[in-house]
Amino acid sequence: MYLNRLHLRHFRNYREQEVIFSAPKTILLGDNAQGKSNLLEAVELLSTLKSHRATRDRDLVLTGETESKITAQLTRRHGSIDLNLLLRDKGRRTATVNHETLKRQLDFLGILNAVEFSALDLDLVRGNPEMRRHWIDSLLFQIEPVYAHILHEYQRILKQRNSLLKQAEHRSLDPAELAVWNHQLIVAGTKVIRRRMRIIDRLAPIASAWHTKISKQTEALTITYAPDIIATDNTAEAIYQGFTERLDLRQVAEQSLGMTLVGPHRDEIELTIDDTPAKAYGSQGQQRTLVLALKLAELELIEQIVGEPPLLLLDDVLAELDLTRQNQLLSVIEDRFQTLITTTHLGAFDAKWLESSQILQVRSGEIIQA
Repeated sequence: MYLNRLHLRHFRNYREQEVIFSAPKTILLGDNAQGKSNLLEAVELLSTLKSHRATRDRDLVLTGETESKITAQLTRRHGSIDLNLLLRDKGRRTATVNHETLKRQLDFLGILNAVEFSALDLDLVRGNPEMRRHWIDSLLFQIEPVYAHILHEYQRILKQRNSLLKQAEHRSLDPAELAVWNHQLIVAGTKVIRRRMRIIDRLAPIASAWHTKISKQTEALTITYAPDIIATDNTAEAIYQGFTERLDLRQVAEQSLGMTLVGPHRDEIELTIDDTPAKAYGSQGQQRTLVLALKLAELELIEQIVGEPPLLLLDDVLAELDLTRQNQLLSVIEDRFQTLITTTHLGAFDAKWLESSQILQVRSGEIIQA
């Protein structure tokens, strides 16, 4: 998988910019707030249709413009693919593959696979459970694109059910109406739970192996999926039953608070090192080892499943790692993964790396060959 060309028009602080990628490793060099991260964000959008830095498309459109456009040309094992994503400050996006407009944006997912590692990811350990749910969901979007529809459907039902529960403040709820929404919530939620369960089962041993290697066999990482639902086993029937029982138990509290207290929107993904919760464990360096292991595991798992190495996006992350962890990361990359790296200086790279890399200077939304 290789990204040959990226063209940005009215995206963030880029008015009109084309980048031709000429090496497996591209270093984006420049001061802060010049547009380095914006370029990686454009690739992230092509990969997952989401940005970890913005929730509204209007924030992605250059000030004073009404729409922005991201165009890319990608080579995969089975041939060349043209991608086009049109973002509007008002209205719906338009996604195009090989010049054909997609009726379902879901069909855009899984074409460009990428793993992003930014300084924000270091909060995966200490952050709230929502961050870890978002992390695993984003991985699932790429590996199993239909999951985006499943999760969206669950969130839609959750919103509707919450709206119904809020009405309990003013009137008695119709038990039959609540039962209908309970059933829909359980069916959709069960699909979310089972897919999260499967992906963590595959990811956990890979991440543990990487963590053992990076920590030089001094620490053991365990990743455990802790769903909000307690079930006797992992079958859909058992999860449905456990979901139903837990909703029954929380019925009075839900109606009192006017919100759904049961379901995968309350799941946790537990990260432990030597049987101690990583959140409360050790130094920042140890937590960075854990996050690095997670990211390397993502790369390996996507490569296993899709049959091609994904892109790796490193957003100002080398500065957050000590020299040992930097070397671990850079030695894994080599030329195996096409990698885009943002940095404010070249001091973290040895001469061999710089010689084999394309170096681009980023200044005020303009990119030139360094």
